[in-house]
Amino acid sequence: MTPAYGVISDDVTGALLVASYFEEAGHESPVFFDPERAAAETSEAPILVLAQRTRLVPVAEARAAIATALDALVGRGCRTVAYKACASFDSTPEGNIGLAADMLADRLDQKPLLISAGFPEFRCTVHQGHLFYQGAPVHTSVKRFDPVTPMPDPDLVRFLSLQTRTPLGLVSHLDLLAGEGPARQALAAQVAAGHRHVLLDCSDDADVAMSVRLAADSRAIVASDPLVVSLGLARAAGRAGTAPPPRHAQGPAAVLGGSVGPVAEAQLDAFAAEHPVLRLPLSDPAPEAAQIARALDWATPRIGTPLAITTCTDTGGVQAAQALHGRMGAARRAERLLAGIATGLRARGIRRLVVAGGETSGAVMAALGVDRVRAMARGPLGGGFCVTQEADPMSFFLKSGKLGSRDVLLRALEEMEQGAAS
Repeated sequence: MTPAYGVISDDVTGALLVASYFEEAGHESPVFFDPERAAAETSEAPILVLAQRTRLVPVAEARAAIATALDALVGRGCRTVAYKACASFDSTPEGNIGLAADMLADRLDQKPLLISAGFPEFRCTVHQGHLFYQGAPVHTSVKRFDPVTPMPDPDLVRFLSLQTRTPLGLVSHLDLLAGEGPARQALAAQVAAGHRHVLLDCSDDADVAMSVRLAADSRAIVASDPLVVSLGLARAAGRAGTAPPPRHAQGPAAVLGGSVGPVAEAQLDAFAAEHPVLRLPLSDPAPEAAQIARALDWATPRIGTPLAITTCTDTGGVQAAQALHGRMGAARRAERLLAGIATGLRARGIRRLVVAGGETSGAVMAALGVDRVRAMARGPLGGGFCVTQEADPMSFFLKSGKLGSRDVLLRALEEMEQGAAS
C-alpha cells in the first residue's frame, strides 16, 4: 500500500514535531534523514516524513536536496507532498521557501500552490499577509535577535516574492472568515491575476480549518505545522500502519544546546540550577578538535548523571563569534563542535540525548549516522521525542530553540526515564 502523504521538512525538529501529531492520531509516520532510505522503505506507514537541512544552505544545495527528497516521496507513490517550514518561515531573501514552492509546483503540476505560515497554538500568526511573533510584528519581536534569520520584513507576500520566480498572491483572514464560497472566489481571483503561488492568512485556528478545505484537491503545499498536519490527517484518515509504538532506550543522558536567544538561555539556566553545564565560547581560537576533546574530558567523569554542553551565549557573545567567524561561519562552527561532542558521548555510553536547536539537531543526527527514527506521539512537552530502531537504540528529544517551557530540558529527561521504565 503506497503512502497517502509525504512531508519534506526543512529541519529535523520540524520533522519530528509534525510526526508526533500524526503518531498521536494513530498514524505510523517514520522519520527519515536519508532520502535513499525513505525510497527503499517497505512498511505500510500511511505517512512518510523526510527531515532535510534546507533552511540555511545555499540555494543550489537546497535545490539538489529538495529534488532528491521529491524523487523519493513521489517514487514511493505519495499522492500529496508538503514542504514544511517553521512557523515563522525563517529564511533569507535568497531562499529557500520560495525555491521549494517553485519546485513542488513544477514537479506536481500544482497551480495555485498554497502557502501558509504561522502556528496560532504558539502565538505565531499571519494577518493580512504580515507575520506576528508572540503578538508583535516579527521584525520587532525577539526574532530580531536570531543570529542568521532575523526576518527583517513582516510582509510575507513581499518577502517570499524575493525567493520565487513570480510574486505571491494573498487570500486574507477576511476572505477566509467569510466562508468557503467567498474564500474560493478570492483564491480564483488571485489565480486570474496571474499569481502562481498564493499565501493564506493564519490569524487563528479557523483560518487553518478553512485553508485545509481550500487545499482539499492539492497535490502539493508549502506550509508550517498547522496546515501540514491538518492536511496530513485528512489524507491518512482510516489508515494506521502496522508497526507498534516505540519505547525509549535505556542508558545515561546528556543535553546539547546549540540555539541562542532568551528562550534557550532561560532553559539552560533552569537546567544549570540542578546539573552541571559546560559552556563553549565560539570566540575561542583553539582548533575545533581541541575544544571537542576538552569538552569530552569534562563530560567523561560526569556520565551517569545528567549533564549539558552548550554553545549558547548572550548577544555580546554572538557578536564576538560572528566578528571572528562570520554570521554563517559561527553557526556552522557551533554545529560542528556539538556534533563532534555527540559522537564522543555516544562512544562513552550516552544513550539518551536532548538537543536544543533545529540546525544543531540536524548536525548531530548526521554525525551519528542516524538515517531513520520513529517519533513518539505528542505528549505534555509537545513533539520531539524519537528513538532509533536498531539493536543498541538511542533516544532523543530534539527541540526548536524557540519553543518549550523554562524547565523543558529537565522534564524531557524525566519523560525519557519514565518511558524506558514503562
